[in-house]
Parts: sequence; structure tokens; C-alpha cells
Amino acid sequence: MLIGTPPTKGRLLVATPPLEDPNFDRSVVYILEHHGSGALGVVINRPTTEPLGRPLDRWTDLLAHPAAIFAGGPVDTDALVALAHTPNPMDTAQDSEGLLAPVIGEVMTADLSADPMLLTDRVRAVRIFRGYAGWGPGQLEIEIETGSWLVLDSAPADVFTEVPQDLWRDVLRRQPGRLAWLANAPDDLSAN
Repeated sequence: MLIGTPPTKGRLLVATPPLEDPNFDRSVVYILEHHGSGALGVVINRPTTEPLGRPLDRWTDLLAHPAAIFAGGPVDTDALVALAHTPNPMDTAQDSEGLLAPVIGEVMTADLSADPMLLTDRVRAVRIFRGYAGWGPGQLEIEIETGSWLVLDSAPADVFTEVPQDLWRDVLRRQPGRLAWLANAPDDLSAN
């Protein structure tokens, strides 16, 4: 790990324009794990039109609006990851069934094989992601150092926003100083 790289678990990676990789252009990634073995996160601003088939349709009542499966990233697109927003921060001791695991603060991972009815009183909302974004040892640090990503603080509302298509610009707009100017960057920088 590079010295001075901020810890990223529970933070956002915001793609800087223009990021050539279409998987990540104007994406916002919520980091779930970041350590010496690599990093893992989910893209939180890409809802899909994929229908909620069985058994995911059991989760419909708990899904944050828009009630969609999100394209979590290009790695292992058969994998499903669920994030839950709890009313208060929890630790693993508070969840004896192992249905929720803390990421940071009020954001938890949720066990999609569980009966969602067991969580209705413990979570405000759930979001489901197909696939994830992953980096090997040191790879994310290099991408951050070369300017591909901005590492910014997150809020639970980011993960569960009702307007995910606006999240990239919204996160940038709330930053101090000139960094907020990036929110107005055109899709085609040559048109600027």
C-alpha cells in the first residue's frame, strides 16, 4: 500500500472524467473492503432493468427506490451483493443470526439467502447489486495515485439514493472548492 493513501472502506471512489473504461465512466463505487490483499466495492449509480426473479422477488418490499438490481461491477456478474441501511450503527454481536454484517456506520451487508421478513424491523432499505468491482494488491492505490479516482466521504443516503443516475454529479457538487467544478464536466471533454 502506498504511504499517504487514505483508507477507503466505507468511502466512495468517484471516477474522474474521462475514465476510458465503460464499466467505470462516471461511476461511484462504494468500498466494502480495502486491505493489503486488494479492494472490493460495488458501483452504486447503475440501476438495471433486470427483473427481480425468484428468489429475489421476496425482497421487493425492502428495496430502496428505484427497486432494481444494480450493476455492481464487472467482476463475477453471477454474484449478488446486498447492502442494508439500518436505523443505527450495529456490530456483529447485535445480530446473533448473522443476517447482517457491518460495513461502516448504518450500512451493512445482508444475507440474501435469509427470509427478508426477519429483517423488516431492523433495516430501512436494501439494495441488491449484481457483480462487483475488485482490485488486486496495490492496484487501486496505483489508480488513485494516477488520478483515475477521487476518494471521498460517503453518506448512507449515497448508497440508497432515489436518483442514482444523478449521484456522480451530486457527490461532486457537495465537495468544497474547485473539486465541485468537476460536476459540470461535459461528457465529451473535447466539447469543452
